[in-house]
Amino acid sequence: MKPTIDTTSFGSITIAGARFEHDVVINLSGEVVKRKKKLSKAIYGTSHIISLDEARHVYEDDAEEILIGAGQFGRVKLSEEAERFLREKGCQITLLPTPEAIRAWNLAAGATIGLFHVTC
Repeated sequence: MKPTIDTTSFGSITIAGARFEHDVVINLSGEVVKRKKKLSKAIYGTSHIISLDEARHVYEDDAEEILIGAGQFGRVKLSEEAERFLREKGCQITLLPTPEAIRAWNLAAGATIGLFHVTC
């Protein structure tokens, strides 16, 4: 079951009443896990560009959409390789500043993965 995201502020996100002070991924089963930013940092030196390795790690078969909360000010981007990989899988990509992304998440239907950056 997909959890409801309550709120976000710089440095945190609250999901189903639980506050997280790190980036998170919500997988298709609704489980909230810590984002593995190191997969992108190892390649780009920053977690503001999502690498192919991280996209592969986050993607699940049968995902229809990946909704990315790109940070409070929308600074996170997908690498060209990550975007190509997701599109080849038939996965719609929605990239919005995190406050907008949580509203979209709460309205989303279907098999959606969420990735939420909580700073920048």
